[in-house]
Amino acid sequence: MVLFGGKGGVGKTTAAAATAARAGDRGARTLVVSLDPARSLADVLGTPLGPLPEPVGRFHALQLDPRRAVEERWPGVRQAFGELAAGLDAAPGSAAPPAAELPVPPGIGELAGLLDVRDQVEHGDWDAVLLDCPPTGQLLPLLALPEALSGQLERLWPAHRRIVRALSPALSPALERAPGGALPAVLGRVQDALAAVRQLLAGASVRLVLTPESVVAAEARRTLTALALHGYPVDSVIANRVLPAGDSPWMAARRAAQRAVLAELRLDVPVRPAPYLPGEPIGPDALLALGSAIYGTDDPLAPAPGLEPPAVVRSGSEYELRVALPYVRRSDVRLARSGDDLVVTVGGQLRRLALPSVLRRCVAVGASAGDGAVRVRFRPDPALWPRELAR
Repeated sequence: MVLFGGKGGVGKTTAAAATAARAGDRGARTLVVSLDPARSLADVLGTPLGPLPEPVGRFHALQLDPRRAVEERWPGVRQAFGELAAGLDAAPGSAAPPAAELPVPPGIGELAGLLDVRDQVEHGDWDAVLLDCPPTGQLLPLLALPEALSGQLERLWPAHRRIVRALSPALSPALERAPGGALPAVLGRVQDALAAVRQLLAGASVRLVLTPESVVAAEARRTLTALALHGYPVDSVIANRVLPAGDSPWMAARRAAQRAVLAELRLDVPVRPAPYLPGEPIGPDALLALGSAIYGTDDPLAPAPGLEPPAVVRSGSEYELRVALPYVRRSDVRLARSGDDLVVTVGGQLRRLALPSVLRRCVAVGASAGDGAVRVRFRPDPALWPRELAR
């Protein structure tokens, strides 16, 4: 499973479809799925798509509608959340709005869409599923959602029923009418869904799509850091709209600027140029030609290199935890200790990392960031270590 990510407008949908076309041409049973509502996959393919995978040339395609996915998978869940909101902040005696007028709770639509993808992975006869994701600003919260929300629900669940019962009496009827009989049942289904999506994404890699421009490349560097923080390996980068060689001074200057931007990335994964075509590649034949130009004789479904796992080394009387994060800058990093977890925040992206057992009996005494990693120094806590081992 490959996730195609990148800034909006860089050509993610086209790159995902071109990859599916190239993989299908090589004999792989490939499905490309779009979760990005900004540009319809049907527009790129030049053919309408229905609610089930449709054959397009030598691959299949599916455009998901998160709102419809919520209604089909969890009928009434929007009404349940709406009634909860009405009970919390509405005037006494006011009714919750009809379900049709309620928005899908943030993240729930994408979660339902990912469960539809999970069904295709588990039950479809596919060699590969390629997922055209929302733009970076939506993708990173989406990838972080299953682990973060699942952890929060796990920590809050024991107290949840007591909190709900302690709310105002006006809320009780709304809870009784919620699907499954009570809000905890709704949250229980969400929790099960989060576990399923975490399992789905655990084996996925990311293919980052960018255009060779300074602003886009700067965001790509931040995205690479955030993806590593959340544990997602990047298998390659597709540099879209690379200009061909030309004799005019303008063309030569623009091409030189593009080469300089790509050189600054200094990546350990392949960077595949996609040519800037005179017209949009629409339809299976044009997408196959683009896929052939991007991958050449390489396998478009080649596995991603594994991420470097967090490592602990002993240095004298201290231990050092090293977390590999490309492009990380000291000014962007915030660290905190929460019980047996290390909370790492980089540029607004947060992840809780479970500390190895040896570090749970230590206290953090310093940290540094740079050269592609965050390093945290720990010293044995004399209160938790035998004296002869703590020295």
